[in-house]
Amino acid sequence: MMVVLLLIAGVWVLGWVFGTAPKIRLRAMAAVWLLAGLVFAVAGDRLVNLRAADIRSWGAASVVLLLGTAYVWGLKWLRRRGPPGPGFQATGVALAPEGELADAAAPARPGKFSEAELDRYARHILLREIGGPGQKALRAASVLVVGAGGLGSSVLLYLAAAGAGRLVLVDDDVVDASNLQRQVIHTTAWIGKPKVESAKAAIAALNPFVEVETHQARLGEANAAVLIAGVDLVLDGSDNFDTRYLVNRVCAGLGKPLISAAITQWEGQLSLYDVAHGTPCYECVFPDRPAPGMVPTCAEAGVAAPLPGILGSMMAMEAVKHLTGAGQTYAGRLLVHDALYGDSRVFQIDRRPDCPVCGGRG
Repeated sequence: MMVVLLLIAGVWVLGWVFGTAPKIRLRAMAAVWLLAGLVFAVAGDRLVNLRAADIRSWGAASVVLLLGTAYVWGLKWLRRRGPPGPGFQATGVALAPEGELADAAAPARPGKFSEAELDRYARHILLREIGGPGQKALRAASVLVVGAGGLGSSVLLYLAAAGAGRLVLVDDDVVDASNLQRQVIHTTAWIGKPKVESAKAAIAALNPFVEVETHQARLGEANAAVLIAGVDLVLDGSDNFDTRYLVNRVCAGLGKPLISAAITQWEGQLSLYDVAHGTPCYECVFPDRPAPGMVPTCAEAGVAAPLPGILGSMMAMEAVKHLTGAGQTYAGRLLVHDALYGDSRVFQIDRRPDCPVCGGRG
């Protein structure tokens, strides 16, 4: 029996050396174990001097391995079909029947994950706080991203990678060479072309299961309400106060949650404003717009290249938590990050009773 165990261990080590996937190594180890058991059962008495104790040891080890395997697969089954978390209704992960997908990138039937999707989102599904129900919630979500610039780049890439089902992009700008220092969703080949189209191409290359809707326009009074009404969550990565206040006002009026961030030079800030669930709105925290020239733009003052990536990734993380019900978000709290000195602070923020946008609501 010791020889067989050493042989199985050798299969694992050899697979590790050659970079073989763990599940393939496990299957090879199981095959060796079963083959050895079959040989002993058929011709064991002719190969070795088997004693009753050897047979009992082999049987006991086999039972333990079977029980362990059943336990692991049982856990996976429960995670995929466990109760949904707060904020969404789902019944777990269902797999599309074998043979129905001619193309691995083809979408699965509604409510079911294809094998390709399960493989893609496996690391999410393994997380207790997300699991199968959380991944279904992400796939069912519609998210509006305002701005495909520095913040929007990381937001879009990570939400697409995470499996957000529908992304709506709004931006009226074109890719400029000066953008490429920090707007990592765009490439040199897209200079002079619309940012929304560049971002859409990058998302399609990253995750073909994500639906992308683009609007090459500036978000304004004429289109804000229609676009925001059609989504579950809004992420504002715009670079001007007019748009920020407009998005906040419309989100508060429609009861839509808003994740808003802003950056300048080495610093950034972030919060989740969800007036329908009792949090303050953006205007509660920033009631007065800065005087002209007081807050220079990135083009005027510069910005450290990774900073929008840091804040944009945090925005995407907030979106994932909000949509899946995982953990604690920044709802009712404001994060201020100083990248130059590696310092982050979180402040409690409260609703202002006299706020013209949300005062008296909730």
